[in-house]
Amino acid sequence: MSTIPATPNAATVPAVTGDPTPPAAPRQRRRGLNASSPWFPYVLVFPLALVLFGYVVQPMFATFAESVGVDGVANYTEFLSGDGVARSSLLTSLMISVASVLLCGIVGVTMAFLLKRFSFPGRRLIEAIILVPAALPPLIGAISFQLLYSETGILPRGLQHLFGTENPVLPFSGIAGVLVVHTFTMYPFFYLAASAALVGMDPSVEEAAYNLGAGRVRMWRTVLLPMLTPALVSASLLVFMTSLASYTAPLLFGVDQTMTMQIYINRTNGDLPMASTYASVLAVASVLFLLGMRWYEGRRSYRSLSKGVASHRREITNPLGKWLALVASMLATVVLLAPVVTIALVAFSKDGSWTTEVIPSEYTMQNFVTILSEPGAYRPILNSLQMSLLATVGCVAVGVLIAYAVRRLDFRGRGLLDVAVMLAWALPGTVVAINLISAFSTGNAFSFGQALIGTFWIMPLAYFVRFLPLVFRSSSATLAQIDPSLEEAARNLGAPWWRAFRTVTLRLMLPGVLAGALLAFVNGVGEFVASVLIYTSETAPISVEINNRMYSFEIGTAAAYGMLQVVLIFVVMVVSGRLQNGRPASREAAKWTI
Repeated sequence: MSTIPATPNAATVPAVTGDPTPPAAPRQRRRGLNASSPWFPYVLVFPLALVLFGYVVQPMFATFAESVGVDGVANYTEFLSGDGVARSSLLTSLMISVASVLLCGIVGVTMAFLLKRFSFPGRRLIEAIILVPAALPPLIGAISFQLLYSETGILPRGLQHLFGTENPVLPFSGIAGVLVVHTFTMYPFFYLAASAALVGMDPSVEEAAYNLGAGRVRMWRTVLLPMLTPALVSASLLVFMTSLASYTAPLLFGVDQTMTMQIYINRTNGDLPMASTYASVLAVASVLFLLGMRWYEGRRSYRSLSKGVASHRREITNPLGKWLALVASMLATVVLLAPVVTIALVAFSKDGSWTTEVIPSEYTMQNFVTILSEPGAYRPILNSLQMSLLATVGCVAVGVLIAYAVRRLDFRGRGLLDVAVMLAWALPGTVVAINLISAFSTGNAFSFGQALIGTFWIMPLAYFVRFLPLVFRSSSATLAQIDPSLEEAARNLGAPWWRAFRTVTLRLMLPGVLAGALLAFVNGVGEFVASVLIYTSETAPISVEINNRMYSFEIGTAAAYGMLQVVLIFVVMVVSGRLQNGRPASREAAKWTI
């Protein structure tokens, strides 16, 4: 009989102590509801869309409103039917951009084909330095070419002394000088894209074309170029946008009638409505080219159905060909390293000592001592580091979440979000600067009621807008290689969405995120095009200080600043390359899920 009360006692134990199952279920349901609710993507995306609207889209509308002003379309009427400067500037900018695409395409694709398909003396050296131009900030690249190839440059004056001529020999100036700078500094876009495509291309496709009787020209036209189309479209977009946004090369080589130069001239003259008109037209041209190239790429599929092995380099066996390849490699090495060597040489020259000589005649370490010790000279370095770091933090915080939303979440407007984040990349730096000037000359909700023009914060904001796409694309590419089931497994084990994202997905994305962040940081340190329109005397970055020193004829000090930029960018490129060549996602997944 003693067992009879045991039953009610056992029954009452759960009532007293509580069964852990019933309360756990509601918590699990609440966590699942938050992440699996159809409203969850919109809750996450709304603040991101608000940021893009407030700092990318809304400033564009503000610029257009400024260009229209109180006179309606008067500015646009003047643009189309005025003294011809506006029309000439637009045509010149478009012509330079198209010519830059063609020249960079020829150089970049040719170099990629030679280095990836042939083995010859000097190939490894060329491959090691082929991306040196990518390490030069735009301003430093243009200055180095001016010091080398302009009428007062080292090469023309050296040839003048060598041949005893009255004038410099083969100097570059005007549009020709701009195209030389663009070709040298932008061909890596084509080289990188074409190299990646050629390495992964099956050689049996080419062999099949040859076996069917196709000649080399026809094989290139009907097989190689179509297969390279996605890579060529991507590189063309980058070169066209970068060339259209170019300001330093036209400035240094005296090409005033370009859109970027006219924006700067009208802005410095106080005519913001006309500067906004130029900026609006330039933005439309950039976006139309972007849409046109995307349409061209999407007309057909460019996938190979072959499953052969990757291509192998062919050895050059002809003795004459080997010697020609060796000579060409040595010449290419000199051409590639000459700009960096020139900047380094001038960085140690004494200010004011280089006048009519071929190379500087007096050298000193004082330039570096000055910029690293004197507070006034050190300030631009600190400004650039601070502003670039702030912008990079913002790019990471926003870019990673947008990449996650576009890649992982299903919601209406996902494609629009993708376009919005890349819109800033399609806009030239001068247009971004004018947009911010138009939007934040007075306070509004996105500036918390404060006017940002003339303050420190407008500069990191400009860098954030310009370089957000770098972090977004790098993060998105890394996220595409990560299996979504890893995050789903963490959530199935009870982790809330934020914890699963932070401890699994974000850690797996870390190499791509860091690579994009380093690129954004280094581009911010070298940024000049937008900075020159919105800086103040207290917020001048390194690039603006270099420009100001050049115009003050302090060429040695300007070059010393440039060398610091180049060294920093080289270091960041090495670190970024190591991150991108790190462990595969599968190994990282194994590490973080154990």
